[in-house]
Amino acid sequence: MEREEAIIIGAGPCGLAAAIELQRIGLRPLIIEKNNLVHSISQYPTYMQFFSTADRLEIGDIPFTSPNEKPYRIEAINYYRTAAVRHELRVNAYETVMKVERNSDGFLVSSVDRFGDERRYASRYVVIATGYFDHPNYLGIPGETLDKVSHFFRESHPYTGMEVAIIGGSNSAIDAALELQRVGAKVTVIYRGDTYSRSIKPWVRPGLEKKVESGEIQMLFQSHVVEIDKRSVTIEAAEGRRTIPNDFVFALTGFHPDRQFLADTGVIIAEEGYPFFDETTMETNVPGLYLAGVVASKHEANEIFIESGRYHGNKIAQHITSRMA
Repeated sequence: MEREEAIIIGAGPCGLAAAIELQRIGLRPLIIEKNNLVHSISQYPTYMQFFSTADRLEIGDIPFTSPNEKPYRIEAINYYRTAAVRHELRVNAYETVMKVERNSDGFLVSSVDRFGDERRYASRYVVIATGYFDHPNYLGIPGETLDKVSHFFRESHPYTGMEVAIIGGSNSAIDAALELQRVGAKVTVIYRGDTYSRSIKPWVRPGLEKKVESGEIQMLFQSHVVEIDKRSVTIEAAEGRRTIPNDFVFALTGFHPDRQFLADTGVIIAEEGYPFFDETTMETNVPGLYLAGVVASKHEANEIFIESGRYHGNKIAQHITSRMA
């Protein structure tokens, strides 16, 4: 049994920010991360540009400088890695937390490392900052489990000359469509909305509309995919059902936090599906158990971003300080 003052589950930007804030009040938190540091960002499309400016992504009073108006994925990876190193954060990477149990002294945290060895920790405080990128919103349609279907888009080169369907109309879907079209893929975007999503980056939308008007990208509004097979996808639209040729499908329909893990730790989950916590302290109904980042979102996963979730650690640290006084 290893004893810790505080354990943070998740080494994303919000988990790192929380660790820094806990250090500032005299704790030495241990971060346990089932993948690598800022894993979600490392899984973003290779050439993705953030919606936020660099200063709004900063943590730990370390300046994030960029030659670009909005930083790119690789810049963010370098920045958060640097922040973790400079603050000498303790991170157990490639270790998966399996269970968090409350006891009279705090919590028992059980995990499994990359070698399959079980580990156990006793900790007074636990912060869950697990994000949502590992849990895509599945469509529940025939063919969704085919190898040609992915819920993640990384880069466009492998799809040159291919018939590619993109399901969704948000930023991730539109960025993927533009990248794929640039390398010569034949792109069809299938979107339930009746017009372009308001979430599309304002500097991206004009270029997209030109591509659609010229026929370089096919945009199907008020449409949804009802079936995927090896050589085609079947689409239901207002005018009826149609089948189009297809080689690959990107179902970019968003993600959701792992609510079951929270429920298993004793956190009350409301009927609407979101966890109970005090927004002024980030503490859940389980004393000493806190949320940080997108896992604390209520109605939609994208209602909390790095630029807002990075402040959750400060609320947690202030609450713990008040208890220590």
